[in-house]
Amino acid sequence: MEFRLLGTVSVDTFTGPLPLGPAKRRSLLAALLLSANTPVSIARLTDSLWDDTPPLHARSVIQGHVSRLRALLVGADAEAYGVELVTLGDAYVLRLPETLLDSQRFEELLTLARGQRSPADMVLMLKEALSLWQGPALSGAFAGRPLQAAAHSLEESRLATVEQLAHAYAVLGEHNRAAAVLRAEAVAHPMRESLAAALMTALYRAGRQSEALDWFHRTRRLLADELGIDPGHELADAYALILRGDPGPDAVREGGRNAPDRQGTTARGPVRAGGSGDGGPGSGAGPMPAARPAADRRTGPDGGAAAEPAARPDESPGGTGGGTNGVTGSAPSPMPPRPLPVPSLAGGPHPTDLLPRAPRGFQGRTAELAALSRAAAGEAPVCLVTGPAGVGKTALALQWAHRNPAAFPDGRLFADLRGFSDTGEPALIEVLREFLLALGVAPRRVPESVAAAAALFRSLTDRRRLLVVLDNARHSATVRPLLPGGTDCVTLVTSRHRLEGLIASDAARPVPLDVLEPPDGTALLAGVLGEDRVLAEPVAARRLAELCGGLPLALRVTAARLAGRPSWTLAGLADELADERSRLTFLDVDDTGVSAALRLTVQQLPQDAVHQLARLGHHPGSHFDPYAAAALAGTDPVVATAALERLAAAHLVTETAPGRWVLHDLIRLYARGMDTEGGSEALIGVLDHYIATALAAADTAEPGGEPCFVLPEDYHRPVAVRDFVDRAAAMHWLAAERDDLALAAVAARTAGFHDRAWRIILLQWPQVVWRVRDSWSPLLELALDSARAQDDAYAESRVLNLLGWVLTEEGRTAEAVALLERSPLLARQAGDRLGEATALINLAVVQAEQGEFDTALEDCGRAVELAREEGDAHTEMLALQHLARMQLTANRPHEALESVRTALDLGPEHEEVARRVLLLTTSGEARLALGEEGEGIRLLDLAAGEAENAGYDEGTVRALQALLRVTAEPEYRKRYEQAVRRLTDDG
Repeated sequence: MEFRLLGTVSVDTFTGPLPLGPAKRRSLLAALLLSANTPVSIARLTDSLWDDTPPLHARSVIQGHVSRLRALLVGADAEAYGVELVTLGDAYVLRLPETLLDSQRFEELLTLARGQRSPADMVLMLKEALSLWQGPALSGAFAGRPLQAAAHSLEESRLATVEQLAHAYAVLGEHNRAAAVLRAEAVAHPMRESLAAALMTALYRAGRQSEALDWFHRTRRLLADELGIDPGHELADAYALILRGDPGPDAVREGGRNAPDRQGTTARGPVRAGGSGDGGPGSGAGPMPAARPAADRRTGPDGGAAAEPAARPDESPGGTGGGTNGVTGSAPSPMPPRPLPVPSLAGGPHPTDLLPRAPRGFQGRTAELAALSRAAAGEAPVCLVTGPAGVGKTALALQWAHRNPAAFPDGRLFADLRGFSDTGEPALIEVLREFLLALGVAPRRVPESVAAAAALFRSLTDRRRLLVVLDNARHSATVRPLLPGGTDCVTLVTSRHRLEGLIASDAARPVPLDVLEPPDGTALLAGVLGEDRVLAEPVAARRLAELCGGLPLALRVTAARLAGRPSWTLAGLADELADERSRLTFLDVDDTGVSAALRLTVQQLPQDAVHQLARLGHHPGSHFDPYAAAALAGTDPVVATAALERLAAAHLVTETAPGRWVLHDLIRLYARGMDTEGGSEALIGVLDHYIATALAAADTAEPGGEPCFVLPEDYHRPVAVRDFVDRAAAMHWLAAERDDLALAAVAARTAGFHDRAWRIILLQWPQVVWRVRDSWSPLLELALDSARAQDDAYAESRVLNLLGWVLTEEGRTAEAVALLERSPLLARQAGDRLGEATALINLAVVQAEQGEFDTALEDCGRAVELAREEGDAHTEMLALQHLARMQLTANRPHEALESVRTALDLGPEHEEVARRVLLLTTSGEARLALGEEGEGIRLLDLAAGEAENAGYDEGTVRALQALLRVTAEPEYRKRYEQAVRRLTDDG
């Protein structure tokens, strides 16, 4: 178990990171870890979790987070590591061994580094300390003031460590490395004068005087423009040092590799075979005195010493340089040692090696390389590297193959099966012929049939330790005849298809390959462009990696374009790639690129899968299910599912969960270009799919409710609509699809389909009611813009009703009043009497909060009348619910009880769960106000129970709060804390 503060606040375990949940829980954990083994008060935790005035129930929220965090730690067997979260009075303490906390290990490594005498050892210690950082300190946590201060302190310590590392490099004479380390931080912190001064000095001592002076003038101008100050002493002194030319770039470097040591000896580089010294390769002997003569060495039986030099013409084979078992003779050779001879290849068979060269600039993939090694550890293993075009399957296979030459003493074979090539696949007999010839079979003895050649190949490899790499396989049937026969042979197959047949028939072990993470993508760019160019624009480099979607092929094409244009900046190319319309064009060079690779994959697909892929390119969301895919393609979910399965087998879509699929950004852009004419039809299809599905969800979640709008005139009902079995399923869909529904609304508005945009947003009202304080106002403001763009009074009134209510619940009453005062009039203009009633209800709620009870009661009463005249029990019940709450607040408990009774008589109890809970709560509070404590407690307990059963946590909290004001029953306290914890778990 490891606790991390140097990056995203997290707890890593053997099975992966703990699911800490919302940012405030990470803040709480960070505050406890920053004071590990020391009590942290509730007051300090409150300051860490809230920047401004904390909510009234801050203590309960903190208790909920502590309880959840304690459960997570217990579930991860924290006690076995000596970790315990303890309550001490009005404080909490997180007890743990300090070795489990990365910030403590960072400080320990700094202390050890400062104690090192050797600069090289200091470099190793400092690099290890900095490797603990995985991003800005305390990332992922809510930045309250105490945590901001702690993060700043940790960052200052990191920067000081970077400066120490650069100094250690300078002592070693490695000034270019010092400059590379400092430049990245100087770019990120341009007004930190100590960094700029150190970078200038390192650049100058590396012989880069003009760069050093340029950095000074850049920093001087920035200080003047931003702060209105001149450079300080440190920066000015570095500038003066460069101008004086002291020390020069060619001066003797203190402690450099070639400098004399304290005893007057010369430090050695790596020991070479045949070189002179006190020991062979790997010897632990110290440096040899410079005056000591060299001696000839001969190879002993164990091969540990250097190779024996060839005899000179004037020297007999047993001359004075002789000795036995590689031991040098007593008389030193009068001649200096000569270069060693090239070893002869005639001494034994040379193992066959058909591998192409190892990939250049290979980055990352540590986990995948390890997975390959595990997959290759079995008996006659077949390892299957799969992934989309351009993800680096061949590079991974070759990198692994070249890393393990000793594991395959009998050779390494390679064949490109060209399964996704314009040139077509090679004949199997030709591949087998090449393999057999490489294994020493005479050309005339190679069989002519595939079956006979495959049998001979299996026979020849039966007792060998051989690696066979089969690249770009398209079908399992192509691979099977090429599998070797030996149990010690390893076969490595790469494919854009999943090749499930090979898994079934030959127990192939899949190693799926995904895109590169941004740090590895940036490192790949640096491998082609050079570290200096990437370090000069670290933000742009990371942006390029993200725009390329982590696809190695796209990254290499990007790097190739930049390498050929040294005057281009990374930021400039990133701006070009940011335009989706031209991104794929920029990711092609000559005959290589993302489009070409994808085209070769797509041309192998059946037509229905091609059509489905082309329509998926117009999907506005981040993921899709078979219903959405069918709506895009104009088919039904069964046909769409079959097409998605084919696309997944070709790694063109990815199934992230059962029935939930995603599309890589670059594949999406390619797919969009496959069918530009069908874009509008596909978008309308998926927008109407969302409207139909959200209508079904709202009807299941809140049955009997009035529809929030009429359907558009040109509405296209999908072939099939998802059926929700119960309220929980409907609410889950609305929550899971929230982001994609928002993206769909934005796409509709951008395309001018305003009638769809506001409807898609408004249909989420059951989720809005359920999680009202969950930042709905920006989305509803977008709906309002779309309603106004159509000059539709009906739509505007409907949106204003919901937006005004949300603003009221968020405490933004002045904004809510400004919107809600317009809504009843708009509804009246549109002839929408039920909309007018809803508008009057919401307006009355705000008026009541502002203390205008007479006006509020009048408006709410008018809403009851309108709903009653229209015969709409749902809206009447809603109006009576709010009327009862206002009457209770106005100290009219008898009237409140009468309103509640009327409302409850209107609808069946199983409908409108939230409304019934709120009515029961109001009724219970009214009974308490009348002095009927027993009946009041019974009603509030009933309300809390029904809310708990329905998962309505806000209703549970409200009812139990009222209960706890009149009773200290421990069970109520426990249930209240559990409900608060559930609310905090949801953010």
